Amino acid sequence: MSANPQKNRASRRVLAATAGLVTVGALVAAMPAGAHDRGKGHGHGHQSRTVDVQLLSFNDLHGNLEPPAGSAGTVSETQADGTVTSVPAGGVEYLATSLRTARKGNPYSVTAAGGDMVGASPLLSGLFHDEPTIEALNGLDLDVTAVGNHEFDEGATELARLQNGGCHPVEGCYEKGKKFKGADFPYLAANVTSEKTGKPILKPYTVWKKNGVKIGFIGVTLEGTPNIVTANGVKGLKFHDEIETVNKYAKELDRQGVKSIVALIHEGGAPASASYNYDCDSPGAGDGISGPIVDIAKGITPKVDALVTGHTHQAYVCTVPDPSGKPRMVTSASSFGKLYTDTTLTYDRRTNDIVRTSVESANHIVSRDQAKATDMTKLIARWNTLAAPIANRPQGWITADINGRGSTAPEKPLGNLIADAQLEGLAPADKGGAVVAFMNPGGIRADLVHAASGSEGDGVVTYGEAFTVQPFTNMMNVVDLTGAQLVAALQQQVSGSNEASPKILQVSKGLTYTLDLTKSGADRVVADTIRLNGEAIDPAKSYRVAMNEFLAGGGDGFAALGAGTNKLVGASDLDLFNAYLAAHSTADAPLAPPATDRITLVQ
Repeated sequence: MSANPQKNRASRRVLAATAGLVTVGALVAAMPAGAHDRGKGHGHGHQSRTVDVQLLSFNDLHGNLEPPAGSAGTVSETQADGTVTSVPAGGVEYLATSLRTARKGNPYSVTAAGGDMVGASPLLSGLFHDEPTIEALNGLDLDVTAVGNHEFDEGATELARLQNGGCHPVEGCYEKGKKFKGADFPYLAANVTSEKTGKPILKPYTVWKKNGVKIGFIGVTLEGTPNIVTANGVKGLKFHDEIETVNKYAKELDRQGVKSIVALIHEGGAPASASYNYDCDSPGAGDGISGPIVDIAKGITPKVDALVTGHTHQAYVCTVPDPSGKPRMVTSASSFGKLYTDTTLTYDRRTNDIVRTSVESANHIVSRDQAKATDMTKLIARWNTLAAPIANRPQGWITADINGRGSTAPEKPLGNLIADAQLEGLAPADKGGAVVAFMNPGGIRADLVHAASGSEGDGVVTYGEAFTVQPFTNMMNVVDLTGAQLVAALQQQVSGSNEASPKILQVSKGLTYTLDLTKSGADRVVADTIRLNGEAIDPAKSYRVAMNEFLAGGGDGFAALGAGTNKLVGASDLDLFNAYLAAHSTADAPLAPPATDRITLVQ
């Protein structure tokens, strides 16, 4: 890394650019009437004792202003006959319409988000350091969000700029005479403190108020954020336990007389079904979801009335018991603005608390067959005009969809393509002398889609599409690893912090092995099957290994990869990807999806 990686990362993408799921708890088909005052005979004078507050929520937007392409832009829906269909969804023009329609007739309506609003964004937002997304969220009338891990991709100083406004420190203002205003909603980061001061870097909580109704929101990101963000992004920060932090601030809010509390937590779970309308609670409370959020939910004080979650990009509306045994709603609305959650919180004016037994919630598809919000259409058009000269430049040609984010298989066609591009670019002796390349699956943010995204024609891969696949502009590293460390890295895919939820590295051509999912832990990687160009790995031999700076820093639980020596810093991942597309495809001879035959799977 260079002397000031943060500054370089900020200027890097423009340099690169100019150079080249949900469970629906007790499936509520139609939502409850919403946030009207309910006369229940307990009122004081004309005012009823309870009022319904509508909580609209979503998570993991990742700067997807335009409808996501390919399989990344669909939601699975189970039909009455048991069949599952894919429904196109998402795009802020439709999300705005969905939220505005949902709010009608609901005088008490608050909109909250579960983090990762920005980061790993498509070029339309990422090229401009996500200012377009913050502007869109302001237009959506978002009231509050938690920070997610991706809010730290460019460091705490850049996150503070997104909150407070001001033009980019390196690239300045993008539109003449216009200064970036920042978010008009608070980002909450209760469990992220400065190592110097020990205090939260942003507000830990906020209180939403209307006509005497008060609801507190506490926002946290996952404690493990430093393991999944580049070291530079979290420099000088400390991340604390989610349960302890939420409980601490719930007590503080309670002392202030705020009895109704919602936790916004950027951590999540996995429902038993990928269909957004799966009934999470049909087998019994909480049986339909697994993952970190379950234990977190069970540990958070009963003072908190509902949990809006995220991070896993899944769709669920589940009840998980709180420490006192009472059911409590835990929701997540997939990702990329494809769903939103509508939760009814019945607020008791006498106790100032939520009547927990009456909480109802459901996820709804942000369908593309509704009217577009014209203000969002104008916003997208404005930024597209600025991005077009870079975004529309052809980089290569493909014969068919090359699935990455949309592939559920351990070995993904697009993962193979990216790893091959990295190996080819860094194999020459003066570029690092790499003999193998590894790509982290979470860094593949989209599919390469054959259908045209604009006027470029089918099969053309534009710079904007390539950027959407790899939006981090990670610098590539080539390091020395011993054969023993290389084997250990492959085993860390399925052991340690990755045992419960494996992270299968995408590998370059020439590396083959067997992954036996009938075994447990590190044994799932069958060590004596690992071959590089047909030869067994020698534990004592040194190998030159290419990977992005995130993996080279030991990210995603790959401590063995972080132990590399003799580091050479190469071009960015995006530059290598584009160079490979240019070298291996033409309009007359487009690139076919690579075979997925490097990892032999035993299930």
